[in-house]
Amino acid sequence: MMLNIDNIHTKSIKQSNRSKILNLVYKNRDITKQEIAKVLNLSIPTVISNVNLLIEEGILEESGVAASTGGRKPVIVRLVKDSKYSFGVDISPDETRIILTNLYAEIKADVAFNHLGLKNINDIMGRVEVKINDILDKHKIPKESILGIGFSLPGIVNEELLYLENAPNIGIKDVNFSVFQKRLGIKIYIENDGNTAALAESVIGIAKSKSNLVYLQITEGIGAGIVINGHLYRGQNKKAGEIGHMRISDEGLICNCGRTGCWELYASEKALLRIYNDRADSKVQDLEGLFEKYFESDKLAKDSVNRYLDHLVIGIQNIILAFAPEYVIIGGKISCYEDVLLEPLTKRVLQESIFLDRYNTQIIFSRLKQNASILGSALLPLKELFK
Repeated sequence: MMLNIDNIHTKSIKQSNRSKILNLVYKNRDITKQEIAKVLNLSIPTVISNVNLLIEEGILEESGVAASTGGRKPVIVRLVKDSKYSFGVDISPDETRIILTNLYAEIKADVAFNHLGLKNINDIMGRVEVKINDILDKHKIPKESILGIGFSLPGIVNEELLYLENAPNIGIKDVNFSVFQKRLGIKIYIENDGNTAALAESVIGIAKSKSNLVYLQITEGIGAGIVINGHLYRGQNKKAGEIGHMRISDEGLICNCGRTGCWELYASEKALLRIYNDRADSKVQDLEGLFEKYFESDKLAKDSVNRYLDHLVIGIQNIILAFAPEYVIIGGKISCYEDVLLEPLTKRVLQESIFLDRYNTQIIFSRLKQNASILGSALLPLKELFK
């Protein structure tokens, strides 16, 4: 059998033109066909042909006319933002959260369930299936309008094989998500939670114009999403970003990875609570409780936050020395306390050094807060449409 190279080349060009047009319309919201042709250096007939096909598919629509510069008034086109949808699923140690988003990543539905009583990943996925079908029924959305389901997972992921190798913080390993893809009847995408959060910040968040960044996902553990030249860096073994397991201490605290002294033992959300509760007569259960005491000028709470920052600083300085990113973005629940943490953290991290200065790397807190990783997971199917 001979391969028709000309046909493959033509198909590739058509797909490229389609994607370029979609991305430009997405970026500009409203744009004329003439403007599309000018920006993308395409002929008017090529633009009209592609736009008409996208209108037939229901993805684009005409939305009026622009002022004439002589001759016929140019027609404006835009995305039909509710023509297609995407699900994002975030599985954490205690809870599974599911969102439905449209083409502009606007959240249309948001549900969660506690899965502590569920025995295994099959039970969790069974509940996910029920919740997704409930959302589709409630919003009267056919399955054909769903581009896919993106999963944000706190562990080592092979996104190409749909395989979760190990997620120690939720006690799950060796999971083949292609089984669930067949079961749900919707295309599935999986990714590490640090990577999905980094994706969200670089596409719809605070770092849209930056091509080099490290996103720190600070939850029960610490993960990272690394973006280099606008692309997620996963490493040759898909394990890049497990930055919470760099060793920063000779103390004997044992990590669930099997080693001692890992950064997440000292700088995660769980670590901050432990630093306080180890010395407190009255324990706190969550960050809200701890910072409530902090704002009441509780001496132990203030001292605990100060000690926590000492540990957080060590890891961030190592990240800057290793990657020299434009941004280090801090996400997770801890990002809700930016007003308290940003100034002292920046001052300590970017101290006087020939390698550490505030003019080359900026420390910022996530604009998307706790939504970063789940919005990133919902973006995974959208990336396929806009790629």
